[in-house]
Amino acid sequence: MAADAYSRLTSGHGCAVATSGPGATNLITGIASAYYDSVPALFLTGNVARFRDKGKTGVRQMGFQETEFVEMCGSITNYAVKVTDPRLVRYELLKALELSKAGRPGPVIVDLPDDVQRADIDPAELVPWHGAQQADSSGDTASLREKVAKVIQLLEGAKRPCLILGWGVRLAEVEEGVRELVVAMGIPVVTTWAAADVLPNDHPLLVGSFGTHGTRYANFAVQNADFVLSIGSRLDSKATGSPASSFAREAKIAMVEIDQSELDKFSQLQREIFLPIKSDLRLFVPLLLSQLQEHETPDHGVWLTRIATWKASYPQATTANARSGPVDPYHLVEVLSDLLVDDDIIVSETGCGLAWMMQGFRFKKGQRFLHAFNFTPMGWGLPGAIGAAFARPGQRIICVAGDGSLQMNLQELVTVTRHNLPIKIILLNNHGHGMVQQTQEMWLGSKYYATSVEGGLAFPDFVRVANAYDYPTWSVCRNEELDSALRESLALPGFSFLNVEIASDARVIPQVQFGRPNEDSAPLLDRREFLENMIVQPLPVSLSL
Repeated sequence: MAADAYSRLTSGHGCAVATSGPGATNLITGIASAYYDSVPALFLTGNVARFRDKGKTGVRQMGFQETEFVEMCGSITNYAVKVTDPRLVRYELLKALELSKAGRPGPVIVDLPDDVQRADIDPAELVPWHGAQQADSSGDTASLREKVAKVIQLLEGAKRPCLILGWGVRLAEVEEGVRELVVAMGIPVVTTWAAADVLPNDHPLLVGSFGTHGTRYANFAVQNADFVLSIGSRLDSKATGSPASSFAREAKIAMVEIDQSELDKFSQLQREIFLPIKSDLRLFVPLLLSQLQEHETPDHGVWLTRIATWKASYPQATTANARSGPVDPYHLVEVLSDLLVDDDIIVSETGCGLAWMMQGFRFKKGQRFLHAFNFTPMGWGLPGAIGAAFARPGQRIICVAGDGSLQMNLQELVTVTRHNLPIKIILLNNHGHGMVQQTQEMWLGSKYYATSVEGGLAFPDFVRVANAYDYPTWSVCRNEELDSALRESLALPGFSFLNVEIASDARVIPQVQFGRPNEDSAPLLDRREFLENMIVQPLPVSLSL
């Protein structure tokens, strides 16, 4: 997980090394996190010596801790290989590194039997790697130009356009070009969680995050759009809601994606992509920018004013008005937004804390937000923060954690202190698994089995645990205590630990319930009020509470 996070902040590769058997299999969640977010990372694993390999004997295991790790990880890697000839070490390492960044990036594995690791090698005998055979894409240039021209045509004919930015913007390293593109197009921008930090919060065209756990106003914007240009987002179910046919249903969608399968999937989801564009953003973005210079930007003032009205009517921090009383998580996010500075790096665990941050945090210029957005495992945040700290030596890292997630890799608290990493841990301690409880409320009659203390969970005194690891600690339980505690813990050089007591019934608001379109999130608005916000035809499911 640390190697994954390291890769996200650099143009190189994070690399993790593990021993055979359980050492290798313990990497799988981190490898999957990198794969589903298309992050290039290198994983080197050991295995039993070749003469202990079970081969075709039919037994489960011959050598001690023998594991078919390459076979296990074939579906979550760009490339995975077991090196059985020492002369192929250079060849396989260089091949793996190249394939990790070819097309849609992803992690790679090189598995090394014990005797291969120990082999004496004459460098002159190493098999060279001459690079993968690259497909000639020059013939696609004319087609891409035609599609870019079609995008501009659709933009010029739209009254209510929206631009979606996704994680591919970061992967292709075209952030600056996309920021220029936003200005050139002059249309409202919504983001997936993974691209929430591309534009600062004060950008006049930024609306916010959309989707099943997005903001109400951003969902109104997307769902009422008549043209959507999606750049670098695969438009997964968290973005579209369910069914996908309800997503931006009266809009013509132009979708730019490097993976043809992501474009093709919509034929099975009953949602047409009007203009599918298979392209690397490093080609598409400058080409669209260049062609836009030849056109006059349409005036979308009326549409932008409507979106501004939605933002004013449905501010995300709706419960943060009271500055006293028990800690409100949205108020915490609001205060944290104010106190963090340009270029801070924020890493999050999963669960409610992630959703609260993605709905309410106001990003400043240069800030980065890291998470394993598509796999979103518990326990990713703390090792992710460690990887970020090594990727950006000396830079302050803020790790927003939940009590359940932190326990998954609690042992890494000592890694932080051992290396004196400037990681500020902010624990949102609600004494339960709040995100799962919210699902249990929707579908299981609010029976909190295995998600609450009463339902079988147990939690330590985290402040005492942090003290045992020599962390300076703070603990707050009221809104009025937040500002000073956050200031002190953030200002302290090195690492720190702030425990924030959150009510066990704190929930993600709003959140789209399965079966309702994204514009109709819970808690449901009064139907008259809801209908007043709809420009497109509401679906039957939304016509009654």
